[in-house]
Amino acid sequence: MDLYSFHEISPGAAFWHPKGMIIFKELEKLIREALDKQDYQEISTPIMVRKDLFEKSGHFKFFKEMMYSLKADTQTFVLKPMNCPESTIIYSSKVRSWRDLPLKFSEIGRLHRNELSGVLNGLFRVRQITMDDAHIYVRPNQLLEEIDRLILLINGFYKIFGFKTSYHLATRPDKAMGDKELWDKAEEALAQALKKNKIKYELEPKEGAFYGPKIEIHVKDSLNRSWQLGTIQVDFNMAEKFNLGFVNQKGEKEKPVVIHRAVFGSFERFIGILVENYQGAFPVWLSPVQVKILPVGSRHEKYAKKVCAELLKNNIRAELDDANETIGKKIREAELEKIPYILVVGDKEEKSSAVAVRQRGKTGIATEKLEKFKSKILSEIEKKS
Repeated sequence: MDLYSFHEISPGAAFWHPKGMIIFKELEKLIREALDKQDYQEISTPIMVRKDLFEKSGHFKFFKEMMYSLKADTQTFVLKPMNCPESTIIYSSKVRSWRDLPLKFSEIGRLHRNELSGVLNGLFRVRQITMDDAHIYVRPNQLLEEIDRLILLINGFYKIFGFKTSYHLATRPDKAMGDKELWDKAEEALAQALKKNKIKYELEPKEGAFYGPKIEIHVKDSLNRSWQLGTIQVDFNMAEKFNLGFVNQKGEKEKPVVIHRAVFGSFERFIGILVENYQGAFPVWLSPVQVKILPVGSRHEKYAKKVCAELLKNNIRAELDDANETIGKKIREAELEKIPYILVVGDKEEKSSAVAVRQRGKTGIATEKLEKFKSKILSEIEKKS
């Protein structure tokens, strides 16, 4: 389907082709629109930073073997394997008040992790990762309410794709950072939120991150395989490590709680799952090409170009196939590409400003006025149906 490829010159990193980038951008648009409605503020942080930051956060101690290090200007830098420590730099750039919280920083960040070559696996296990990350700074009494919102956000996203979800609560690992009492508080908050939402979950002992426990959301694809995607992690430790604070109602400095969350998990894995789940037959809103226009003969090309231009003008991703081939061959090729709609135009369609519509997965052809077809597909795109 010409979406992406992998090459030995950069093992574990996808080369995204134009059609693959359409899917990537549609997912970015989807998450950004949802977060804008929930008062998130998008940030962007450097890919390369001095290792001091990750030593301070604890990542260099617990995650060093997964990090790429390099020397520059007599100092050691790392390619960031996660976004969270750099989020604290922006949080600390000014004095925060209790009125500012919850403060929600989202970031679509490019990360690098030194995965062993033997475990690399297409889009499912890569060294270059694009995370739809967010770090939410809350007052302690806002914690449960914010976890509730995140559960609703993530569930809403997965319903768009028809995924069945299961929930897991991952608790303190043997190698963990911070006071056990804080861990117990964090685990209890996550468990309470799950119970409040009447969500059954499995306990995953000792499977939390080194800085905090987490809810993991697993989905099942069309082949009934389970994948771990979204996460909600409660972290009392980062505020301690970076001396984060806000001025409370009494005028005193108080430490926030940090929630780390991801919805897609990573764009790479999520798109890999979608490709296999839909077996290439993406829903209309996500399809790289939504409509293919096929003129019956060369004399119909002028009208076919007019149809294509009208669809493109309305932001419908349309392509014209004006190859010197039989109409039967053009239809077969468009079907192999799994295009949602094939529009065939000949004498009859040109005379009545219509199109002959072949819809993917359905037999038969329906002749419709171009305006009617345009309204129908725009409605499908808007509803994500």
